[in-house]
Amino acid sequence: MVRTMDDAVLQRITLNPNVCFGKPTIRNMRYPVELILDLLGAGMTFEEVLADYPDLEREDLQACLLFARKLVKVNSIHQVLAA
Repeated sequence: MVRTMDDAVLQRITLNPNVCFGKPTIRNMRYPVELILDLLGAGMTFEEVLADYPDLEREDLQACLLFARKLVKVNSIHQVLAA
């Protein structure tokens, strides 16, 4: 059951070469997943992000976190370079 819910949430993340240079975005809008993760990582709450970006929905933010979780779920990381 969780798998189906995860899959439904992940459908909010889109990859389109014509939007934000093909970076993962939310629902094909110009809101890169990277931006949302930066905001949440800087300490903003879901409520603060949603207040600043009224086009977004709570499920969009959850999708960003789920997307990030799936990206880092690997067997091993050989080298991580800090930006």
